[in-house]
Amino acid sequence: MCSMVMKMNLLSFRLLAMAACVCFAVTSHGEYRIDYSAEVIANLGNGEFAPYYVMSNRHGILTSSKSTLVRGKLWRPVDTGRRFSYGFGADLIGGWGSSRDYLKFSEDKGTQYISRHPSYAWIQQLYGEVKYRGVFLTAGLRERSSAMLNQNLSSGDLVESGNARPIPEVRIGFMDFQNIPFTKGWLQIQGEISYGKYTDNKWMREHYNYMDYHINQGALNTYKRCYFRTMLSQPFSVTFGMQVGASFGGETKWYHKGKLDKEQKFSKGIRQFFKMLVPMDGGMDYYSGSSLGSWDVMFRYRMRNGCTVKAYFQKPYEDGSGIGFLNGWDGVWGIEFATNCAAPVSGAVVEYLDFTNQSGPIHWDPDDYPGTGITGRAEGADDYYNNHEYNPYANYGMAIGSPFMVSPIYNTDGMMMFLYNRVRGFHIGIEGNIIDGVSYRALGGYRRSWGNGYYPLMEPKSDTSFMAEVKWDIAKVKGLVLKGQFAFDHGSLFGNNTGGCVSVSYSGNFQL
Repeated sequence: MCSMVMKMNLLSFRLLAMAACVCFAVTSHGEYRIDYSAEVIANLGNGEFAPYYVMSNRHGILTSSKSTLVRGKLWRPVDTGRRFSYGFGADLIGGWGSSRDYLKFSEDKGTQYISRHPSYAWIQQLYGEVKYRGVFLTAGLRERSSAMLNQNLSSGDLVESGNARPIPEVRIGFMDFQNIPFTKGWLQIQGEISYGKYTDNKWMREHYNYMDYHINQGALNTYKRCYFRTMLSQPFSVTFGMQVGASFGGETKWYHKGKLDKEQKFSKGIRQFFKMLVPMDGGMDYYSGSSLGSWDVMFRYRMRNGCTVKAYFQKPYEDGSGIGFLNGWDGVWGIEFATNCAAPVSGAVVEYLDFTNQSGPIHWDPDDYPGTGITGRAEGADDYYNNHEYNPYANYGMAIGSPFMVSPIYNTDGMMMFLYNRVRGFHIGIEGNIIDGVSYRALGGYRRSWGNGYYPLMEPKSDTSFMAEVKWDIAKVKGLVLKGQFAFDHGSLFGNNTGGCVSVSYSGNFQL
């Protein structure tokens, strides 16, 4: 494990130890509860990777077509009912996963395929956090999911989906929506800001082909979100705002036909941290780092029987055209239905996804080159989740945003980018209860891709994926859960792939 990973894990361990010391110092008497869980996961398939719906939106823990994993978690959640509270957690995963061959070029050995396999053990989560009133501060590795979309049924958030492994970070924000003064509760605000450090440098070096494109090492990560919401107690409410993730710093090397073409180091000093928080207009310097964001809007209506219906959309942006809603229907457009009780159908999501209105690679803006006398414009160069200086918007090969745009881990040719981001399709998710203690979940979708603006496909590729899951909460042994999944992919995008996944987990708590 590289020294930077060790430093980040040491920092997280110190924070966790500090939180535990505070815990025992503050609770000199009374009960002190700690939650725990243990899980065994095994999957088997006939493809190079696990089926799409088996490996997506589960924080990057399972990617191989065949694997056996053991997971143990220990955590204390923050008590939201107290003015001051604290929490911490540790989550370790170990096991075996099947290998895949990735293309790699070297001057001494030429082009060859090298076998790569997942780590045999890693720290999935290790964090400490504190809360005062409505504000929280978290440091370390912690899994994050979409702040707006249904994690179990949606295809995935465009910016922070819970599809990839967590990034070591320091994050501060509001615990939940807070009332805005002088609005009498009719308008609320929620926001978060984080800075983190990518730890997948070794993974990138081992999976990159060193033939074309580029690779960045040592980059930092930042995330920002600001949402507003009208009064939730009313039958009708609206949530709206924007979020953005970005990479900056590190060193980038560009390769062309197996030769190092150029390299550049990017600043990651205090001034750069501030510029990533509040961009300042300074010519080309305004576009520091690699940013990806989305406009998010959700309309919610609660019926008299307690059921809710939501309609939402997320519009992606990487530059002015996206921010100005100039990229057509690009984005996620969804409808969600949910009941307030156990039912044969307790929740359902239908989404249409379109990312085909990106402009092409040709870009000419006369404002960038005054004095040329050319007034015509050809503004383009959209390339969702990719950047001309930084790595793709992914961690350990899995998209940090929506997995709908095939993650770089699938690129066995060693191309470190999203090759199929010009894509369109739909997604459906349904869940409910079969009998008391037994529930189900089904996910399905179709997509068709034309490659991307820089690497278009001669013939479009398509995929149809499906997953059925059954979960049994065993009443006689409280905390024991059995889960089984069957899934398949069919088409030219992922290939024909069939597989399944089973897991056994036990959770509980103990008092100190």
